[in-house]
Amino acid sequence: MPMKLIKNEDEDTLKIERKMHAKHYALTLDKNWCKGCGICVELCPREAISLKPIVRPIEGRAEPPQIDIDVEKCQYCGICNAICPFGALKLEIDGEEMIPVVNAESFPRLMRDLRVNSEKCKLDCVECEDVCPLNLIKVHVVTPEGETVEDLDAVEDKEKLKVEVDIDIDHCPCCRICEFKCPEGVIQVRKIFHGTLKINRDLCPENCQACLDVCPIPGALYLEDGKVFVNETFCVYCGACKIVCPVEGALEFQRTWISHVPVRSGAWNKAVEKLASTEAVAKLLKSKALLRAKSSVEKRLGRRL
Repeated sequence: MPMKLIKNEDEDTLKIERKMHAKHYALTLDKNWCKGCGICVELCPREAISLKPIVRPIEGRAEPPQIDIDVEKCQYCGICNAICPFGALKLEIDGEEMIPVVNAESFPRLMRDLRVNSEKCKLDCVECEDVCPLNLIKVHVVTPEGETVEDLDAVEDKEKLKVEVDIDIDHCPCCRICEFKCPEGVIQVRKIFHGTLKINRDLCPENCQACLDVCPIPGALYLEDGKVFVNETFCVYCGACKIVCPVEGALEFQRTWISHVPVRSGAWNKAVEKLASTEAVAKLLKSKALLRAKSSVEKRLGRRL
């Protein structure tokens, strides 16, 4: 059976496939989750992923950037899958979801660190569910037997009921809105990407709010007196705003750190330098050195510190 390359695209998905005698590779982009941040474009080692031409309308809202994938260049390594903060990409090998570079320990998974203490939840509170900008949180009241309570008012003995907070963590970019908006402090969130974002409003074109239009996190950018401002507390540093900004220098954007599971790979150092900065790489190497020193001391002492 000769190798067969397939590319299909519709309104919701873009899928490329490589069918071989012994292997079947498939990479699927869910356009509903893709926010056009371009992180996958920056890191693709084969330059198989690119940004489609950006349309900047004279009037109306700007649309998020869209990506394209070259079916002939893609090697199905899984870097794009591993690095996407919105979980928009899925790689399958012979029908099984897999990320080869992660399995080979040459590339890390992003650390999506969300902690929920539902014991603090009030039975009638769905604040975190309401404020999630991507509709990733569902709150359920359940009985001791685990059955979902549909009508809370119909339950006489509410003391035995408990709240369950379900979060679709695979698509969560860790914006922290739920943490700050939750009245009981039930949720703690650690950001994936850290950085800085500044807008030089003197350089912004009049009536331009393209960055605000494409920002996937309402509240990270906001409009005041006709100008766009930044709330870095909620910014996920995806970079979509930088891509659509029409004026060089009007938007200063830099990633300084990426939270990820431990990895031992020079390839990841190069990725950090592309996505963040040489300073971030230096910080990463220093962190690894400290971990190695700690491990060495633990071996000598025969116990964990």
